[in-house]
This record gives sequence, structure tokens and C-alpha cells, in this order.
Amino acid sequence: MSCLFCDIAAGELPSHRVFEDDVAVAFLDTRPLFAGHVLLVPRRHVETLTDLPEPEVGPFFVRVRRLTAAVEKAMAAAGSFVAVNNRVSQSVPHLHVHVVPRNRKDGLRGFFWPRTTYRDDEHAAGTARLIRAALDG
Repeated sequence: MSCLFCDIAAGELPSHRVFEDDVAVAFLDTRPLFAGHVLLVPRRHVETLTDLPEPEVGPFFVRVRRLTAAVEKAMAAAGSFVAVNNRVSQSVPHLHVHVVPRNRKDGLRGFFWPRTTYRDDEHAAGTARLIRAALDG
């Protein structure tokens, strides 16, 4: 099965690369939120963040950090939006981190989904317990 981002990482498809090494490849998103919107992908195929082997997480995110600083500097941005989708809203099933330059009043309004609240404190506490248990298990 062919993977668009694997093909880009291998140099088999054209892209506007901004970074590459043995761990990751970064290139401009073809449908950017703003100019300078970059995608960073692991060089080898991994579908989601939870599939990335633990020893590879640190090296990959060192590159996310470096790329974020470079995008902000290059685009004279006041900040950035860094995001990863896992399965839902993941248009290409290959782990990719979006690094988007941001400025105040740039038209991007908070998160892309509606906010909600917990029913009450017990609902919040129960949710926290479930997540803690999943981390421990």
C-alpha cells in the first residue's frame, strides 16, 4: 500500500522541503492555514503518535521544537500552533505534526471544535481517574 508521506520522504514525490535528516522530513503543507504552515513526518512509516516507538519520541520532538522555532523566526510570527491528529481528522495515515505560524488577529479562532464542560466535579474527577488508570496500565 502506497503512503503519500512515505513517497514524499523518499523523494519520490515533489515537495517544498524545509528540513530532512535520518529521523524526519519537513515540508510545506499544500493547503496551508497560513504561509509557512509546515508538516513534519517521521522518515519511516508510523500511522499515529501512539504508534511511534518510545525511543523515537524524543528525537522526533526535538525536531518539532527546532522546526517550530524556525517557522516562527522565518515568518516573523508572534507564535505558532503545533498540532497532531490521531486517526480522526488525519487526512494522511502517517504521523505528521502541523507547525503553523500565528499572529494576533490572524483570523484563526482558538480551537477548531466547540468547547464543552464537565457535568460536575465528580464527572471531571472520574474522567481524570480513567486517564490516570490508562497511564498506569
